[in-house]
Amino acid sequence: QVQLVGSGGGLVQPGGSLRLSCAASGSIVSIYAMGWYRQAPGKQRELVALATSIGDINYADSVKGRFTISRDSAKNTVYLQMNSLKPDDTAVYYCNADVLAKNPFMNRLPAWGQGTQVTVSS
Repeated sequence: QVQLVGSGGGLVQPGGSLRLSCAASGSIVSIYAMGWYRQAPGKQRELVALATSIGDINYADSVKGRFTISRDSAKNTVYLQMNSLKPDDTAVYYCNADVLAKNPFMNRLPAWGQGTQVTVSS
């Protein structure tokens, strides 16, 4: 009913930058929050950054000062600007949205993107 399409991943050298984007589509009434999660091989999935509809922003300690999350509410899109990338940032990054949709009735559901691979290596 609600689809999220993420993009922007790739291979980058340490210290480089990458910008991820994720657009939500479907019978969307409103989006309460959008964020990014990541999971590296053998590690637990973690929240990277979260932006709520009222403007609250939360970052994982490991990315503070390096990553910036932003939203374009008119386009139902969330971005993650990733600077000063480190090898430890290597992971599959998933976008997530807390969505109120009509399908055909009102329903609040989580939605997930397909994941985009970010690899930081020299």
